[in-house]
Amino acid sequence: TATADVVCVIGVTGGKMLPHEQNPPTDIIAFVHRTAPPVPGLEVLPTPLADQNQDLRIDAATARVYEVKAGEFIQVIDVEGRECSDFQCFDAARLDGGVEAALDATITRSLMGASYPMPGLFAKYYSLDFQPMVEVVHDTVGRHDTFNTACNPKYYEDMGYPGHVNCSENFNRVLAPYDIAPRRGWEAINFFYNTNLDDANQLYFEEPWSRPGDYVLLRALTDLVCVSSACPCDIDAANGWQPTDIHVRVYPATNTFKKATAFRMSTDSDPELTKETGFHARTSELTRNFTEYAGYWLANSYTNHGPLDEYWATRQKAGIIDLSPLRKYEVVGPDAELLLQTCVTRNVRKLAVGQVVYTAMCYDTGGMIDDGTIYRLAQDNFRWIGGSDSSGLWLRKQAQEMGLHVWVRDATDQLHNVQVQGPLSREILSEVIWTRPDQASIDELGWFRLSVARIGDEHGIPIVVSRTGYTGELGFEVFCHPSDAPEVWDAIWAVGRPKGLTPLGLEALDMLRIEAGLIFAGSEFNDQTTPLEAGIGFTVPIKTKEDDFIGRDALVRG
Repeated sequence: TATADVVCVIGVTGGKMLPHEQNPPTDIIAFVHRTAPPVPGLEVLPTPLADQNQDLRIDAATARVYEVKAGEFIQVIDVEGRECSDFQCFDAARLDGGVEAALDATITRSLMGASYPMPGLFAKYYSLDFQPMVEVVHDTVGRHDTFNTACNPKYYEDMGYPGHVNCSENFNRVLAPYDIAPRRGWEAINFFYNTNLDDANQLYFEEPWSRPGDYVLLRALTDLVCVSSACPCDIDAANGWQPTDIHVRVYPATNTFKKATAFRMSTDSDPELTKETGFHARTSELTRNFTEYAGYWLANSYTNHGPLDEYWATRQKAGIIDLSPLRKYEVVGPDAELLLQTCVTRNVRKLAVGQVVYTAMCYDTGGMIDDGTIYRLAQDNFRWIGGSDSSGLWLRKQAQEMGLHVWVRDATDQLHNVQVQGPLSREILSEVIWTRPDQASIDELGWFRLSVARIGDEHGIPIVVSRTGYTGELGFEVFCHPSDAPEVWDAIWAVGRPKGLTPLGLEALDMLRIEAGLIFAGSEFNDQTTPLEAGIGFTVPIKTKEDDFIGRDALVRG
């Protein structure tokens, strides 16, 4: 019991997990019982990202104007969730000269090639004369609007609400001291406004995706006069039917914030900002063209190569690709085999130690949760590698409901991996990887087999290597701890580059895997698609797998 106001720091320590071990750090839950519980409905703002230059509350149904210097960061926060905030800005220097150089949504869409910019390579908002104004650095929501004006008197009049307070008139009021001409309807970036186009090309909107504390972080690219609103609309779902406040923080230009979007493991999980893989320090030296993939930044393509060059290099020589975002779950314990035998379509009982199998995981309906590979590291030790966290969470759920003596531990952040694929992949890795006498060497390693190994020699970096891949070519996957990833890349690159090893991005990988008939979630399957419909019926051995598994009855019925 605390006898005074205190700040508690709880450390969850955990060592570096070796690739052949299965002991990643796990979470703990701390329960705090308060003598004076928080008042329901009283918002708690997220912790500031750094010391602030400005801290502004924009009350519901109002707007505020503020000045920002080049390089400073603007954080627009949805305080209670589901509240839109119109944003507009002007070049301050040109405004002093009587020129209203404002942010322009149409120019921005044209230059960025998207409905609205997002963190990454295409992240900037532009003015009408094609000058960059702000750049998106963080976005924890990922759904905004650049097609509609800020709400205006005519909208409410047409809806039968004459005289309703609106963002356009609020903008006019607060911008008047800057001698900015009033508009009947302001063009603006409508942060958190959830709009889209339907199949009939009709623009529609729904309640915002934003939750309490969600935000957008912008970097000013020139001195700006900015205006933000807390939208007053209470006659439709634009603000979840209940307008609330917006909060704006401005941070000094001396800060450094890495570009990131938000990733949620499940719909009720807290957001996690996009992370860099262990190999990012090396891949980022070769390209700036990254995309967010399952919570990490991965290269789309590489400078001075491009998808076609990367494709042919992999087909003719060798390519190396970072696929660290693949989800890894350690499934260990006396009932590990039973859990997997129940949850996947393949016959896990036939899997030998050191063997890998590709399989599907299904719901009772036969619809696919995920596809992935199972590595058998020991009698009661398995590693599930799939595309999404849904499969790992499903394994945990089934283990709990079945009352099994098994642990399902998330090891994604402890185990990062590259694939080395192509006709020369074996030749390259045979000069890089050392194996003990009781493990198959690279030259000996069979298809869908694994070896516990090291880089260089018996004292080198520990890894796990498997003869698997996602290209249809001869290839291998190399798994290591993220802290060792740069050295692993360097070792492979040093041997492979003279032999024609080329960095491989996601765009080229997509061509390779399609030609090989390999499926991808969201393209060839979703939770309404059975393995049979997805073209991987070979993963469903109905006649030879005698044990029941989830989805079997639905798949038998067809």
